[in-house]
Formats: sequence, C-alpha cells, structure tokens
Amino acid sequence: MTTTIIIAALIILLLVVFFTIIPVGMWISAVASGVKISIFTLVGMKLRRVKPAKIVDPMIKATKAGLDVKTNQLEAHYLAGGNVDSVVNALIAAERASMNLSFEQASAIDLAGRDVFEAVTMSVTPKVIETPQIAAVAKDGIELLVKARVTVRTNIDHLIGGAGEATVLARVGEGIVTTVGSAQTHSSVLENPDDISKVVLEKGLDSGTAYDIMSIDIADIDIGRNIGANLQSLQAEANTKIAQAKAEERRAMAVALEQEMKAEVVKAEADIPRAMAEALRSGNLGVLDYYNLKNVQADTKMKNDIGTGVMQYVENKK
Repeated sequence: MTTTIIIAALIILLLVVFFTIIPVGMWISAVASGVKISIFTLVGMKLRRVKPAKIVDPMIKATKAGLDVKTNQLEAHYLAGGNVDSVVNALIAAERASMNLSFEQASAIDLAGRDVFEAVTMSVTPKVIETPQIAAVAKDGIELLVKARVTVRTNIDHLIGGAGEATVLARVGEGIVTTVGSAQTHSSVLENPDDISKVVLEKGLDSGTAYDIMSIDIADIDIGRNIGANLQSLQAEANTKIAQAKAEERRAMAVALEQEMKAEVVKAEADIPRAMAEALRSGNLGVLDYYNLKNVQADTKMKNDIGTGVMQYVENKK
C-alpha cells in the first residue's frame, strides 16, 4: 500500500513537472487555431527564457488575420527587446488599410522606440496637433497672437530617424512669425488669415520629419501689444536720460568754472596787501593815502551794515 502511494505521488510529481516545462495547453490552443508550431519549439522557448505566451498569442492573431509571420521572427524580435504584440497589431492594421508594411520595417520602428501601432493608426487617420499661442509682429508694430491647428499623417518611410511633433510645431511657429512679420499691416493679416496657411505650407516644413503635413488651419488670432509704440516710448525715455546726463555734465562744468574763478579772486585779493606794502616801501603810496583808503573802506562797510539792518527790519515788519 505504501509503495503504491509513493508511485502515485511520483507519477503526479512527474506530471506536474511535465506540464510545467512543456506548455501542452498552449500548444493545443495554437494547433486548434491553425498555427503550425511543434511542442518541441515551445520547450525550446522555455530553455531560451522566452515566454511562450508572448509568442504564441500574437502568432494566433497573425494567423487568424492571414499574415505570413514566422515564429522565429517573433522570437527574435522578443529577444531583441521589442514589443511583439504591438508589431503584430500594427501589421494587422496595415494589412486592413492596404498599406505596404513589412515585418522587418515594423520591428525596426518598434526597436527604434516608436509606437508602431500608433504610427500605422496615424497614417490611416491623420492627427490634429495644436500649436501654442505664437506671438508675431507685423511691420506696423502691432503684435498678433496666433494659434494654428496642424493636421499631420505619419510617414512610415521616414519614421526611423525622422523628427517628431515638437519639430513640426517649431517649424510651423517659425513660418507664422515670418509670414506675419512680412505683412505691411496687422489688419491685412486679420482680413486674410488663410494667407498664413498658404505661405507656411509652401515652405515644405515637413521635410526630414516623421510626418506629412496635410493642412494648417488658423484657429485664432488675437491682437496683442503695440510693440512699435512701446519701442518709441522706450527710445524717447532713453533720449531723455541722455539729455539729462548731458545737462548734468554741463552744470558740473559750470560749477567747476565758478570755483576756479572764485579761487582766482581769492588769489588776487591775497596779493593786495603785498602790493600795498611794496607801494609804501617804494614811495608810490603815501601814509595819508593809505589812511584815506582805510576810511573809505570803513565808511563803505558801515553803509552796507546800515542797509542790511534796514532790509531785515522791513522783512520783519512784513
């Protein structure tokens, strides 16, 4: 009895190990779906550390969609770090849309970091991307704030190495600024906003990008600042500051000149006593003449003092 139990336990253990190593259920599902894959291939996937479900499930979808995809191709793409399910979905979508997309091209796009299924979807159904508000100034100095909607479609052939949405938006913004900047007046832009779309489209802005620009539609135009008037105001303010600086320079020079003249007067007054002493020694000035000069100076000082006192008295009375 004990031996029978041990044998039964061993059989159960072997069955568990067998079904763990060999995905029999997955093999049955694959065969029932028409996928030609051997059970030894599934065991090999296990040994190569490839999850069979990551290969078998996309293989079933591809077979049901009528695609000619090999198991080795899917396994190689999985081992390279690609998203097998996304590639198969993209191939199915491309086949339904009658697009010429090979497995090699789809897997290369996926390995490049692009969402290949989204790329195929955008190629069938164009996507609308909106630019931020772009400020541009016409020749009359009026600023216009422009928003545009850009309809793009994926260019599968240029998807690898092609620039993304940010580049497309930047080029469209550059085209809008150039077009508005070349307009004589802002009113002409407001009257014919479709001229912006025509000029921008003619520039071939989608060159070197992963997208084809289908159309550019001006969504909104707002009037911004009067840049010309602001510049003139700033220029006038700058001119005023320059004039003030020059006036201050002239005032400083005048003050300096006045100080120099005062210094010359003080110097001349300092020479008077020496000149009088020299005149007395040489006999050119007599003692009586000197005293008469002193009397005249004292008389003049007295009159000045009296005049000053009278003026102060009159001011106090007021």
